[in-house]
Amino acid sequence: MPYIVQEDRPQYEEVLDQLITLLKSNPPEAIDGHLNYVVTRIIKGIYPLRYYHINKAIGVLECIKMEFYRRVAAPYEDTKIDQNGDV
Repeated sequence: MPYIVQEDRPQYEEVLDQLITLLKSNPPEAIDGHLNYVVTRIIKGIYPLRYYHINKAIGVLECIKMEFYRRVAAPYEDTKIDQNGDV
């Protein structure tokens, strides 16, 4: 996963904290749609409308999905297996 170096992260923290707070202020059933809108706007704002860039954007989104599963979902599932037993 191409993490960014620590010194590049602060430039994003304030705006990300504001965005997270704003997204969380929506009703739970609306958050997914709002998050989809925000991510789609970001992707469309960064990548030009060309097949090459669309392919790159989809690759980035797929890597985000896999990294979220690896770093968040899988450890959560392991905790639940420890608590409740395996299948």
